[in-house]
Amino acid sequence: MSPCWLSYPSASIGLWRQENLTVMPMHMCEKPSSVTKFNFSPLTASIQLSGMHKGTRLFLLLLPSLSLSPLRGDNSFSFSLPQRFGAMNDSPLQVLTLPTSPYPDQRPGTSGLRKKVHIFQSKKNYLHNFIQCIFSSIDLRDRQGSTVVVGGDGRYFNSTAIQVIVQMAAANGVGRIVIGQNGIMSTPAVSCVIRKIKAIGGIILTASHNPGGPDGDFCIKFNTANGGPAPEAVTNKVFQMSRIIEEYAICPELRVDLGTIGKQSFDLENKFKPFTVEIVDPVESYANSLRNIFDFAILKELLSGDNHIQIRLDAMHGVIGPYVKKILCEELGSPANSAINCVPLENFGGCHPDPNLTYGADLVETMKSGQYDFGAAFDGDGDRNMILGKHGFFVNPSDSVAVIAANIFCIPYFQHTGIRGFARSMPTSAALDMVARATKIQLYETPTGWKFFGSLMDAGRLSLCGEESFGTGSDYIREKDGLWAVLAWLSILAVRRQSVEDIMTDHWRTYGRNYYTRFDYEAVDLDAAVEMMLDLELVVSDKAFIGQVFAVGEKKYQVEVADNFEYSDPVDGTISRNQGLRIIFKGGSRIIFRLSGTDSFGATVRLYIDSFEKDISKLFQDPQVALAELVTIALQLSQIHERTGRRGPTVIT
Repeated sequence: MSPCWLSYPSASIGLWRQENLTVMPMHMCEKPSSVTKFNFSPLTASIQLSGMHKGTRLFLLLLPSLSLSPLRGDNSFSFSLPQRFGAMNDSPLQVLTLPTSPYPDQRPGTSGLRKKVHIFQSKKNYLHNFIQCIFSSIDLRDRQGSTVVVGGDGRYFNSTAIQVIVQMAAANGVGRIVIGQNGIMSTPAVSCVIRKIKAIGGIILTASHNPGGPDGDFCIKFNTANGGPAPEAVTNKVFQMSRIIEEYAICPELRVDLGTIGKQSFDLENKFKPFTVEIVDPVESYANSLRNIFDFAILKELLSGDNHIQIRLDAMHGVIGPYVKKILCEELGSPANSAINCVPLENFGGCHPDPNLTYGADLVETMKSGQYDFGAAFDGDGDRNMILGKHGFFVNPSDSVAVIAANIFCIPYFQHTGIRGFARSMPTSAALDMVARATKIQLYETPTGWKFFGSLMDAGRLSLCGEESFGTGSDYIREKDGLWAVLAWLSILAVRRQSVEDIMTDHWRTYGRNYYTRFDYEAVDLDAAVEMMLDLELVVSDKAFIGQVFAVGEKKYQVEVADNFEYSDPVDGTISRNQGLRIIFKGGSRIIFRLSGTDSFGATVRLYIDSFEKDISKLFQDPQVALAELVTIALQLSQIHERTGRRGPTVIT
């Protein structure tokens, strides 16, 4: 076979040189008689061949990492070239160090640096500064030649930010970047890939359950080598660097093709080895892990066997859509129409990708029809979940993790690993405590934030954990995992052959019920919220408050403990203070106030109410009725409506 010669123009991209391009069919019996046409653009080249059959697949030699389409009807095919195709360019890409000025507001919250999109777009180098501080927080010896994973939920500004991250990673000595195709990769999948390929860490672009689009939110989160969110020592270091940063490093001419699976290599000046970008299928590695955790044969029988159940899954136009389609529909056999809103959109279809009773109301209404036995919704980045039963039966997230704990050996993974411990965040109800007590398994109460669970998992102390904010997960990764939770529930249904509601009511009869609710007051004036919390702390820290009795109707509640929750990590002794105001009454009922750290505009004040009931005759009340007296006490103590100007909460869970 004769080689074909291509000559790239020097205009628009940079200086190119001639390269030998060999075109070879997959089947050696097929040979092109001649090349009849070349078409070029800055990033693509098309070659027309004669004497080839439509659909023939070809190989391109000497040009690695190219995506090649089958022959079209006109006997042409096309392939994509990354800009300034590093290995083919005479002049290596230039690494620049550019001056910048610090910003005072780049302190990462519990889920990274979250701001409105326009902040990242309009403030000069705002994005660049924070990315540089992430890389600078990693010791240079560890950073050189390392691998970093990058993924996002597909929201607006995702692709733009990824290009900058890649340019800066190359300039900061990173050797390889692994990115989900089209920049898409769920938060649980990023954690999974970090751990599998032993990356130094990962950068996740998601504002989780918050809205997207040009007027929405954007967030940059750094996960460390264990696959979990960076601990406070790291985020504090990043913040301190962000206050004094003077320059950043970047390869401004480096451009990556995010749509083509494969490797792209780039030669950089003063670098001995090429910088590599690997675009990967965002689903497959994660799906392989789930196959090793759950019994897919039993799940397939449940979803597509003779007596299969009907399910309804709402991806809310977030990143989890392709995962649901691939795993639940294609592999486990659930009908394609059982999964809705599965195409990731930059603005989540104009909706709020938060799986709760308010923003997931469409799914709740659909479930009320009785057509479906099981329902679930996921948030923007795929780490949160809402579980529903037939007729819209709602499973409180605090109950969800408790039910999984009580039925944990329905999941094969735990049959092999055993149970090391359970954990919940402090605001989560004590339902999990009841299971831990009955099974004599160690229980840990941590602050809000998955990183606290990660420390326990790394030390081999924790197997299952959950948060009241619709997050559940296990120790196979270091993030909460919405799809994992759904498969856990489906595994329980497959083994027990009961409805969601029957499983839940059996659980209450066995362990008692923790009535629970959460009131969210979103976008509250920050100053008003902070002042209210400070005044509340003065009240609860007064020694005279202990023993005080609150009477509402016929019920009386006596304060037994009141404090601002403080956590000492049992692994390394790290102390985390000011994690939420707690009022604990005799009998275990609790009122908790907390300012959320996951919002980009104003503040969110969260009020949590938890009350245990073991009287079987009182297990089936409406939670808002059962908790009415405690809600009254909380509102009177805080004066939250008067002090925020609100008539009621934005969301009730």
